[in-house]
Amino acid sequence: MTRLLLIGAPGAGKGTQAVKLAETFGIPAISTGDIFRDNVKNETELGKLAKSYMDRGEYVPDSVTNDLVRDRLTQADAKPGFLLDGYPRTADQVVELDGMLTDAGTALDAVVLLTADTDEVVRRLLNRAIEQGRADDTEDVIRRRLEVYEEQTAPLVNTYSARNLVVTVDGLGAVDEVTARILAALAQRGISA
Repeated sequence: MTRLLLIGAPGAGKGTQAVKLAETFGIPAISTGDIFRDNVKNETELGKLAKSYMDRGEYVPDSVTNDLVRDRLTQADAKPGFLLDGYPRTADQVVELDGMLTDAGTALDAVVLLTADTDEVVRRLLNRAIEQGRADDTEDVIRRRLEVYEEQTAPLVNTYSARNLVVTVDGLGAVDEVTARILAALAQRGISA
């Protein structure tokens, strides 16, 4: 049973690495961003609400996000473990996640912090916007998302560092190289597939 959390700025490679790590460990990658985008695409009520925030580069309110994650973690495929990508993003969400894990009698095994240069992140996200036709990835929105990350999410690293859970990995480089770095860092902590 492996329970991981990926933290890093938008564009640091979390989504790509989440897929690789989920395959390696045989656990689901749970991405709030993907869940929100699916709801936007399907024009659900949650999707419409989420889109109004996403289009401004803001986070979807905690209450909506917490309910979504709580529901997802109770599904059968997440029982043996999971990898969270994009949650928690705020101190209040850390408290909520702690409660969810306590209620389930589990805890996080590690928090993987992917680091990346800001200018490289902006370049990556602008390229992704072109490739995927993502209207939410304009330069102004990207820079605002990075500001929001620094204000709200980066401090979570301190919280998880105090719990001795953080493994810091350079997120720049070839995908397989970054994956290998993550797996080596986790193995040093006794976490392997």
